[in-house]
Amino acid sequence: MNPVTDRDGATAHGSDFLQLRADDVPADGKADWLARQLRQAITDRRLTVGSRLPATRLLAAELRVSRGVVTEAYRRLAEDGHVEGRRRGGTVVVAAPPPPLPPSARQPSSASPFSGTPDSRVFDALRAVDARIDLTPGRPDLSAFPRTAWLRAERAVLAELSSADLGYGDPRGAPRLRRAVADWLARSRGIAVAPDGVLIVAGIAQALTLLHPVLRADGITAVAVEEPGSLGTRQHLAHGGLSTPPVPVDAHGPDVTALRATGAPAVLLTPAHQFPTGVVTSGERRRELLRWAADGGLILEDDYDAEHRYDRPPVPALRSQLTDRLCYMGSVSKLLAPALRIGWLLPPRRHLEALTDAKRFTDLGSAVLPQLVLARLMETGRLERHLRLLRPRHVRRRDAVIAAVRAHLPGAVVHGAAAGLHLTVTYAPDVPDTELAAAALALGVKCHPLSWHRQLPGRPGLVIGYAADPPGTLTEGVALLGNALRALA
Repeated sequence: MNPVTDRDGATAHGSDFLQLRADDVPADGKADWLARQLRQAITDRRLTVGSRLPATRLLAAELRVSRGVVTEAYRRLAEDGHVEGRRRGGTVVVAAPPPPLPPSARQPSSASPFSGTPDSRVFDALRAVDARIDLTPGRPDLSAFPRTAWLRAERAVLAELSSADLGYGDPRGAPRLRRAVADWLARSRGIAVAPDGVLIVAGIAQALTLLHPVLRADGITAVAVEEPGSLGTRQHLAHGGLSTPPVPVDAHGPDVTALRATGAPAVLLTPAHQFPTGVVTSGERRRELLRWAADGGLILEDDYDAEHRYDRPPVPALRSQLTDRLCYMGSVSKLLAPALRIGWLLPPRRHLEALTDAKRFTDLGSAVLPQLVLARLMETGRLERHLRLLRPRHVRRRDAVIAAVRAHLPGAVVHGAAAGLHLTVTYAPDVPDTELAAAALALGVKCHPLSWHRQLPGRPGLVIGYAADPPGTLTEGVALLGNALRALA
């Protein structure tokens, strides 16, 4: 305890920690008061990530409150994702919300990314805009990247690596990673594939880029896409000179009758967790798709968000049922980090040689060292343990968004909650979603308007990513979305 004398000569008690004073503790709501003080200290960086909080018994004695008050305040910060208990390591700050924007940064920009039709630079433009709360979809929790496990695996790989292993590698990818990926897909996605059938690529984006000339050489000039469906995917296909006729998605998946009507010889699907609606392709639709492929169609399967599921049983990949008319794509961008640029492509056997040549002449093969580190994480089970740790965290964050939508966006409908790292929220069609997204950005919140991911008219909505932020930040962000909607209504 730290007694000091105030101006009247009376003795005051308090803590050196954040200069908290016992005399400032309110008669009621003590835990609320302490949680606010701690949260503010984390926000303004007086408590940085890695800082250790005082022991509950010690801080309680210094503030002359019960130990339960301090325990409850710490518990609330843990639920927000700001702190984490580490047994003998105590309670440690693990995440901090972004600092508030200065007033000048809160003004909407005349070059808003939400003005006009989104072009190929729109995602770069949105990333470049400062925002206090970033709810853009596709952002994993990068603070959860398993740095210790990665460094341990990297040291082990370097210790056993020969000098010859540091030369140019196989353009198809390191054999060790191709084996590990084959085993991973067999366990987690029901896919039986030999390592020689796996091509390591720099994420889904490169997989699509490699496919462009191969598809065109096969006489394919149109790839049907889901409606609504990823704007970024459409842009990649268009950049490769391929048209993208839309195929409506309903509660059961893509409309196969509509797919046939497009006349497109290929279709790109996200059947495990459709982006952005979250629909899982039903068994009947899967059978219809297999019949369509048997008639000569080619399916490009982006196994988007397949690992991130919470309230539903796993569904196998389409690739587990079809091999010669399906090209399967996956990556670790949403499981570990996009910066790794590691993914895999499982093409039909007839396209494997051409795709290997495309990879060879693009970059001679992906960087070998990170491939070997990832392979070790897969082999040792560390990647699966990381996924098990992420799931309950994602559930808490998803539930926080759903509760906040109910509280601040009454009448809105949430889609795709059973899996993935994002939610789609639709609302009454009085306010264009680009206007709502622009108004939210002016309040310091970033998200995607659903119309970005449409080619056909449809109900307005927002696509909200929730994986990267603690529950408290997510709740605040949705509350600001509600403020923006009410201001525009």
